[in-house]
Amino acid sequence: MQNIPLNVYADRTAASKGSRADLIRDALTEEIATGRLAPGSTLEEAQVADRFGTSRTPVREALQQLETMGLVQQRPRRGFAVLTLTPENLSDMFEYTAEIESVSARLATHRMTASERAGLESIHEQSTAAVSADDIEAYAPFNIQFHEAIFRATHNPFLVEQAIALRTRLLPFRRAQLQHKGRLAVSFQQHSNILRAMARGDGEEAARSMREHVLSSSTALIRFLADSTTSSKDGI
Repeated sequence: MQNIPLNVYADRTAASKGSRADLIRDALTEEIATGRLAPGSTLEEAQVADRFGTSRTPVREALQQLETMGLVQQRPRRGFAVLTLTPENLSDMFEYTAEIESVSARLATHRMTASERAGLESIHEQSTAAVSADDIEAYAPFNIQFHEAIFRATHNPFLVEQAIALRTRLLPFRRAQLQHKGRLAVSFQQHSNILRAMARGDGEEAARSMREHVLSSSTALIRFLADSTTSSKDGI
């Protein structure tokens, strides 16, 4: 396998300041989420360590985290095998995330300052060009900033810490769902709906809009993976 320095992945997620194990986990998760690591693929500690130019210790930790997430399964004396991403498994991940983010939107609606609201609106406006160009790489950072600005506007440090940790862990999946056709425009519109509810001071509507937004991400990801599988089988 090709040696890939960890810094290739370090600037892609909020986990860039995390441990080497976190970076390896995120890199492998992204490859699983986008289908570059197909179900049944074997991940052996020595090979993965060689690929990322590191020792086996962070690799072992990363693989154990992936197993906890239900993405791989350890096989006696044969390393770890990549599991099939089922719609049920993906829905479970996003269902939990949707609840955390909906609570954040409701609390932020009533607690955010005028400056924080203006900042959130600015982030949204700055993402317009990326949506118009259907530029996923340009839109993704704004998407992260939008959600994290809402977390911080709750003024609940524990919630912020947990919400960002969860979002970071699932970020490869959140990035992958943006590749579904037309998803950027839908995501942008859903962000607009959340902002309008917040501007009205309607915390419950903001929460409902956020829940719908996150759950629709799950649907987009499932459809993207299904389309990718079909294309692969067709030799496209």
